[in-house]
Order: sequence, then C-alpha cells, then structure tokens
Amino acid sequence: MPPRKRAATRSPIRLTGAGFGELFERMVDNVGTVLKGKDDVVRLSLTAMLANGHLLFEDYPGTGKTMLARALSATVSATTSRIQCTPDLLPADITGSPVLDRKTGDFVFRPGPVFANIFLADEINRATPKTQSALLEAMAERNVTVDGVTHPLPTPFFVLATENPIELAGTFPLPEAQLDRFLFKLSLGYANPDAEVEVLMTHRLGDAIDRIGAVVSTEELVSMMDWAAQVEVGEPVARYIVDLCQATRHDAALQMGASSRAALALMRAARVVAASQGRDDVLPDDVRLLVPPVFGHRLLLTPDALLRDETVDGVVDRLLTAVKPPLGLKSA
Repeated sequence: MPPRKRAATRSPIRLTGAGFGELFERMVDNVGTVLKGKDDVVRLSLTAMLANGHLLFEDYPGTGKTMLARALSATVSATTSRIQCTPDLLPADITGSPVLDRKTGDFVFRPGPVFANIFLADEINRATPKTQSALLEAMAERNVTVDGVTHPLPTPFFVLATENPIELAGTFPLPEAQLDRFLFKLSLGYANPDAEVEVLMTHRLGDAIDRIGAVVSTEELVSMMDWAAQVEVGEPVARYIVDLCQATRHDAALQMGASSRAALALMRAARVVAASQGRDDVLPDDVRLLVPPVFGHRLLLTPDALLRDETVDGVVDRLLTAVKPPLGLKSA
C-alpha cells in the first residue's frame, strides 16, 4: 500500500506578532480554566507544542499531569488519541500493523493511535523498552515504518507523555536516547491552597475538562508554528546557546552534557517565547528562561557529584551564573 500523503506544513492563515501573542494568550486562558495556579507550566507546555517538540511530564499521582495533557489536546481543534501504557502493550498497538483485507486478499496497513496530531502516552515508563522504542522514529522523524514502508504522520504531530517518580516496581525508565527526544521535561507539583480551592469550586458541577472546547484551529496552530520558526536568532544569541551547551560538557559534576539536539531545542523554544511576547528576535533572557526545562532531563551527574548531594538543577543554576550572556542586547 502506498504511504499516506503528508499534510501540508504551511497554512494560508497569515499572522502578525500581535496576532501570535493574542492566540497564545487565548490558549493559556483556556487551559487555565482547568489547571489552576500553574500558569508557568501551561506556558511552557504550549511553547513545546509550538516549537514542534514533544513534552514529558513527571510528577506524583493526582497532580494533574493527564488533566493538563487532555486540556492541551482539547484547546486545539486537532485529532487526538490516548493510550494507557502497560507491560503487555506491543509496538503495533501504537504504530499500527498490516491486516488482511478479506475482499481483496491483500494486507492493508491499519494506522495505530500514533497517527494523530496530539498523542498522549500515559505512564510511558510502564511500557517495555521495545514498545517505548516504537515512538523513537515517530518523535524524531514524524514517520512510522512498518514492513519496509514509511508512513508519514500528520502535521502537526505532538507527543505528550506522563510518568510517575514513585511506584517504580515493574517500570522501565526511559533511556537517555529517548529522553533527548523530548523538548521539555516538566513537573507540576502540588497546588497551593488558594489554587486548590479554585480546583474544587471549578469541579463542583462535574469535570471541568468536559466543558472546555477548542479555541485554536489546526490551521492557526500551524501558522503559529511557521511564524515562530521565522523569528530571528542573532549570532551573539546563537553563540550564547552554544556556550551554555559547551559548559555542560566540561563541568566536573556531569558525566553527560547537553547534546547538539539540546542546543537546537533551546533555540526553537526561545523563538516561541519571543513570538509570544510580540517580538521577532530572540533575546538572551528568552534563552535563560528555558535552560532548566531543556537541560534538566539531558544531564547526568557523576557518581562523585551524587555522593556530594549535588543536583542537576543546582548545576544548571551554577552554569547560568558562570556563562555570561552577550552584552549590548536589551533584556526581555
């Protein structure tokens, strides 16, 4: 069977900087009706989506990981799918597989749930490594290859994955190669008392997630992604990004630093932050804001650093202080 045609990556909708910011705030407000007191996480989540990246949530049960993922999906008028990862889940359950057409006697490819604009993999660390690896090609290349035939995924394509840091019996931690495919790794944490009261009041008449609808069309989302991809990144800012990555590779507390993919991820995400503020150029403050969520899951501490009770967050803070931003550029 010939592969599906890839959806157009360009949209006829034309945006301005002000239009981008207006749509971005509309999405933030819509998600905020469900998730209270987590405006910073919501903004980072939308930044990952518009930067054409993927997002991993890690936090304790009941903090709203899946609710946030569902709210992001509901905010965009796009095809969505969700799969609950378990140890008996097979790669074909995600990617799809050939099935026999009784009328023609031929095998026809039946797409799996990954063929959606927004794909939610709940508790991804409960799937086996073989099943987890089924997402590698999809996340990196936006394709799925089955029986030697490559099937393009729809555009846009965004993976949301969740995992818990506890209840680790029978789970399979994601390898570094797959963690590197996620643009951000975020944590929600528990809500503060005022926000938790708002949660109770919002849900007193039923689940709030069932009452929100899409506020941005797929075409508008693609236009926003296109606009952000054209935001200017000057050579001083690009060199600042590289200097930050180089610093992680030479730090004595780290056995693995940030990859070139991390540098590209930081640049793409910084473009979205600049666009969301109505600017068409990236400033050093945009980069500094995004270093923790971009680098946090990509850095590995040495055994000696672990014995000294150092943390990745502490190392990132130290590097942000040590690596000076370029002079002569206005702050955001």
